[in-house]
Amino acid sequence: MKRRLTAAPLLILPDFTKQFEIECDASGIGIGGVLMQEGKPIAYFSKKLNGAQLNYPVYDKKLYALVRVLEVWQHYLWPKEFIIHSDHEALKYLKSQSNLNKCHAKWVEFIESFPYIMK
Repeated sequence: MKRRLTAAPLLILPDFTKQFEIECDASGIGIGGVLMQEGKPIAYFSKKLNGAQLNYPVYDKKLYALVRVLEVWQHYLWPKEFIIHSDHEALKYLKSQSNLNKCHAKWVEFIESFPYIMK
């Protein structure tokens, strides 16, 4: 993702007949994501973390990044199935987690309202 963000390729227009893909990630100070089709970027998102968010564990930051990109791009993603690319193994098992705290449960409920495939 770092390479894709620093290379700054041209953005393409979305084609609603093709499948969307998102990549998101988190660092110590921020979160970000890329909305793509066929590996080409349509839009970028980034947000600086503040206050308590800076103290989130890595899992929470990555889950928060996913929630934020879904909120921002939901108008593209709700109509049909899309792919979420994640480098965090725990996020790949969201659907099978049973013991969630209140915040995680709220986020997972929101994520599960989308038709996605996690890779």
